[in-house]
Amino acid sequence: MGRAKPGVSMARRHAVNATVIGAGNWGTTVGKILADGGSNVTMWARRPEVAREITEAHRNSQYLPGINLPRNMVAASNLAAAVRGADQIYLSVPSQSVREMLRQLAPLIQNSNAPIVSLIKGVEKSTGLRISEVVEQELDIDQGRFAVLSGPNIALEICKEFPTAAVVASTNLDTASAVARVANAKYFRSYISDDVVGTEFGGVLKNLIAVAIGISNGAGYGDNTKASIVTRGLVEMTDFAVAFGAKRSTMQGLAGLGDLIATCESPLSRNNTAGRLLGQGLKLEQVVTQMHQTAEGLASVTPILQLAKSVGVSMPIVEQVKMVMDGKMKPKELGPHLTTDDDDDVPRGERNQYGKANRGGSFWRAIKRTFG
Repeated sequence: MGRAKPGVSMARRHAVNATVIGAGNWGTTVGKILADGGSNVTMWARRPEVAREITEAHRNSQYLPGINLPRNMVAASNLAAAVRGADQIYLSVPSQSVREMLRQLAPLIQNSNAPIVSLIKGVEKSTGLRISEVVEQELDIDQGRFAVLSGPNIALEICKEFPTAAVVASTNLDTASAVARVANAKYFRSYISDDVVGTEFGGVLKNLIAVAIGISNGAGYGDNTKASIVTRGLVEMTDFAVAFGAKRSTMQGLAGLGDLIATCESPLSRNNTAGRLLGQGLKLEQVVTQMHQTAEGLASVTPILQLAKSVGVSMPIVEQVKMVMDGKMKPKELGPHLTTDDDDDVPRGERNQYGKANRGGSFWRAIKRTFG
């Protein structure tokens, strides 16, 4: 399988050869972004029929029905063919499959200097490791070659070319910049960061809060409950991520708050949908069967709670989500628990993402960040 021929949009700059491993809705969407930005894109699809449809019909009808894909975007079902000559390699497979995929990829990129870019918003369930940590274990590459792309990115909206933004994080800002320049189209802008931990955990943690929002929706609760979950959920996300070395500012940016809002609000969100089905009374096994795509939040709940316990971070919203998933709490009983992190009736100050009871300071800090 050869590389796609440059399209009209590529005439103004040197074309980058980009490979996206995984042809689900998000992987295919990123492939479209890269191709629209001028890159020669090769998708790796597990099933040959999906690869053929992308290459010949420029469609991926199972995951993105009705969306036309760029002509400078092809696909292969052979991994070696897909990564041959790649200048950048993007990973878009389920978090529970990534280790095996990396083991297949490792011998194919021994002589490559291509950055490895994660599009995955999950942790490995058996180890609790972030994707960057799994990559470090399985690929013999410098840490500065790894990047993660994350943000408020609902795939179908992006494919319809609704404007949005994302952040590319790497410990090497040159790598982040190189990826951000390629992951850029007229409707998609990438910012850069050196906070890999925060960017990865932002994408993971917002899924758990989105499941809680879905449960709330399924149980029939209203906007007040959802607003409380989002607000207190951001505190839980920030406490957790900072405990593992993330920057607080990352959790207030695109990879944190931005992704949280999009995932909690959108009916297109897989994690929101999974939560809604739980809230309607389906058992976890039924939800997994009914979902046609991976909802990373379901697999991440247990390892995230284990990690939180290891650093003494309280995550009451996520704990209640797990109880619903395990059948130990009825969805209707969830609401009263989601708005507090105390079991007693003693009134307390509202602890914000700065770890303090709110005396108005967070409001003025937000105003200063916006207008200062």
